[in-house]
Amino acid sequence: MSPARPADPAPRRRSVLLATAAATVAATTPAVASAPAGRRPPGPLVIGHRGAAGWRPEHTADAYTYAVRAGADWIEPDLVPTKDHVLVVRHENEIGGTTDVADRPEFADRRTTKTVDGRAVTGWFTEDFTLRELRTLRTVERLPLVRNRNTVFDGRGRVMTFQEVIDLARRLSRESGRRIAVFPETKHPTYFRSIGLPLEEELIRVIRRNRLTARECVVQSFEPSSLRRIAAARLGLPLWQALGTSGGPYGHAVTYKDMMTPAGLREIASYAQWIGPDKSSLVPPHTLLADAHAAGLKVGAYTFRAENQYLPAAHRRGTAPNDFGDAFAEYAFHYGQGVDAVVTDFPDLAVRAREELRG
Repeated sequence: MSPARPADPAPRRRSVLLATAAATVAATTPAVASAPAGRRPPGPLVIGHRGAAGWRPEHTADAYTYAVRAGADWIEPDLVPTKDHVLVVRHENEIGGTTDVADRPEFADRRTTKTVDGRAVTGWFTEDFTLRELRTLRTVERLPLVRNRNTVFDGRGRVMTFQEVIDLARRLSRESGRRIAVFPETKHPTYFRSIGLPLEEELIRVIRRNRLTARECVVQSFEPSSLRRIAAARLGLPLWQALGTSGGPYGHAVTYKDMMTPAGLREIASYAQWIGPDKSSLVPPHTLLADAHAAGLKVGAYTFRAENQYLPAAHRRGTAPNDFGDAFAEYAFHYGQGVDAVVTDFPDLAVRAREELRG
């Protein structure tokens, strides 16, 4: 969940750092016991960001399964289309950094440069591949220098369709005795509409085909026009307006700053039930949390991570940017402020912090 695309990662080889990761993963990854069956405990919802991206390569069956077994209530798939208009789950439509496509000579000629949401991006794009072609690729860790331990899983997962994530969520719901919701995000919807691969119509079709209920699906986007299209379909599902920290949603005149004013929040409440701001937007003296609740909106903050570089300075431990800091302190602060949900790469830590809050 991110309003802006990160810098293009360099192509990876499957052998990169595997031996080191294999030796360290057992020591750095905690064993996960399945969360107790039954109703979700009171407290903020815990949303597994792209699954459990802190412990497994994002948007893989392993990541989603880990998140649920760690206690996550929702799992988040980012949606992009294939050439044959099937919704698949990838952080971005550019897949050079999340699959082994750079190692596949048969797809070397697919590398190109495109303008996506006003930015030039070079790489390989889902919309240039059929689903059958994407099935031949294998997933890799997107941040190997930050999460070296996850590279041991490189090459072991494949690109999933949104339908497969729904099926997995329902299976994990049965296994856990809890209702696990899917939390899809429409990625770059204006761009995809411009090239004849609109996301909303296909998403609506999949939701209706699966008869997803409000307890099973919440749809999010940074673009209000995308959410309004979903709202017009009258699916009866909650909608979540994601908010960035600067600029505004692509193709819209409004800025995120405007959207976070009391008047802007009232406008959001006319079509959505949630807002999803960056966690930094909820730290005093900001009044966004109280203002949103006053407008009748729930608030889910993103994205919680454990590494020092992603934590406030007061919660960092040592000087190494990728070492873990005091993530529990950050959860405690935001839980104490009254957020309704947290979007996290480490759902196990968020669940543990919620348990401590209850205690």
